[in-house]
Formats: sequence, C-alpha cells, structure tokens
Amino acid sequence: MGFHLSDRVVGKQDENQRHMLLIDYHGQPEKRLMLSESGAYALLVYHYAPGNRLLREWLTHQVVPALRDARPSQSVERPTLSVLDWPKMSLCMLHWQDEPWIRLRDMPCVLADDPFNQRGSWWRKASRVLRGF
Repeated sequence: MGFHLSDRVVGKQDENQRHMLLIDYHGQPEKRLMLSESGAYALLVYHYAPGNRLLREWLTHQVVPALRDARPSQSVERPTLSVLDWPKMSLCMLHWQDEPWIRLRDMPCVLADDPFNQRGSWWRKASRVLRGF
C-alpha cells in the first residue's frame, strides 16, 4: 500500500480485524500480523491513495472469492461469493439461500455474449426504452 504499518496504525484496527500468527517462514516460525478482510479494506479507506484502487479491486474480485471458494462446503446461512471464469470474461456470483445471484449491471454483458440468444436480448430493448426517458 505504500506506507509503513506502524503500531499506531495497527492499534486503530479493531481486535477482530487483526491477529498475530506464527507463520512458517523458510522453515522458521515467525510472528506475522494478519488482517481480516474488513481490516484490509479499512486500511485502504483510511490511507487512501489513487494507486491502491487496483489493489482493492484485486482483493475484492480475485482474492476474496478464491478464498471463499477454497473453504470446505458447509451449511451456512450467510451469502458466499464465487467467480465464474470464461476465456473473454469473468463474473462474480453471490450464492445465497441455495440460489446463484448475479449483479444486475453484469447481466447485459452476459446476455450480449450468449451464442444461443438468436432473437436479441430483452435487456437491449429495455435499455433503448429507458434511454428515451
């Protein structure tokens, strides 16, 4: 992120956002500070720099969904994220109450590339109507 993680900065994190763990570092146990997802986002917000936008996007769209996908499946009532990857695009999907959910703003992209959609997307027709307002 481009700044030193001092004790003062770490102290501003809530206790559930930070944790010291023993990590095997080249065969030697070493104490390392670990931040939760919310802790990482808090640092990105409080120490804003335009260059960190890519880091935030990478965490949000790649790291967090990959970590959640790697978890053993368990019956959890809270929503989980996953990523669907295709050669020309990837799509974040929310799984909640045994249903997959896709962001509305991603739907036109998915439907526009559908090779089985012979008659055109109703999204396109709806967007033409809405542009008239």
